[in-house]
Amino acid sequence: MSLLTASTLISRALTIPHGEILSDPHVAKRASRVAYAGINIAGCDFGIDTNMQHFATDDQLNLFRLPVGWQYLVANNLGGPLDDSFFSTYDQIMQACLATGALCILDVHNYARWNGGIIGQGGPSNDQFGNLWAQLAQKYASQSNVIFGLMNEPHDLDMPTWAASVQQAVYAIRDNGATTQMILLSGTNYDAVGGFQNNSAPALSSVQDSDGSNDKLIYEAHQYLDGEGGTTAECITNGVDDTLAPLTDYLRSVGRKAMLTETGGGNTASCYTDVCAELSHLNYNSDVWLGWVGWAAGSFDSTYVLTETPSGSQDTSLVTSCIAGKFDNPP
Repeated sequence: MSLLTASTLISRALTIPHGEILSDPHVAKRASRVAYAGINIAGCDFGIDTNMQHFATDDQLNLFRLPVGWQYLVANNLGGPLDDSFFSTYDQIMQACLATGALCILDVHNYARWNGGIIGQGGPSNDQFGNLWAQLAQKYASQSNVIFGLMNEPHDLDMPTWAASVQQAVYAIRDNGATTQMILLSGTNYDAVGGFQNNSAPALSSVQDSDGSNDKLIYEAHQYLDGEGGTTAECITNGVDDTLAPLTDYLRSVGRKAMLTETGGGNTASCYTDVCAELSHLNYNSDVWLGWVGWAAGSFDSTYVLTETPSGSQDTSLVTSCIAGKFDNPP
């Protein structure tokens, strides 16, 4: 642990009443943990089987990410209105999430594309992208626990041009009544942690909220530890020294915050070690990291290599050890 980290932990501990520390041995630790932790719920693509109440009640998780495809939302009508039938299905998942008391990320899972065309770069126009978010903002403007995740994993695009698309979506959300919620800004290279400070942040730093601030505009990033983009069961690195630590230092230097909205691994000994170490880094640096979201639960087949779907009320080992474990018992 660095002297800076130790000093931060000590100063936080000193702000907690002594009686509280004595009565709960976890309190001093939890003073340095991230604010939010949870799981991606792939409901719309795989059926509504969310397990969110279990995760919130039994595991005390307080953040869920709810992916959805743009085409589904508008019945394949680019620029069109939300499809009432499909949106009703998606909203059932959102309302189930909100009923747990957790924060709920509305994640448009389209890689900055519509049928292969890049938003604002030969594909959908910025106006069409903004129109989608204007409609979604109208639906959830009164829900303070909804977080707007503008786009999952953009890639192979021009970042300054993408930042202009992001800016239009931010304004569309704010202009349609959703003025207080967090908005997640995603970068290129599939939103990878590695190189985010060089490849994505410089362009995204120009994006402002409607009042000129950026404290509610949160960077989101993803990291898998198998060296194969999250497609195999074994982890080969904890991703701390090479990728997370440089981004952490960058965030602190510019006064910005981030969420790790996808991470995970197989239910294997290597991933118990590496994923837990990764999440401990976030806990130690909770001044710039707001939280993490594991990938993924929902109605996946039980053979899915990264499944975090419980069997009844029995969590997977990775959830018990790391995704929930590092939130319950940091660092």
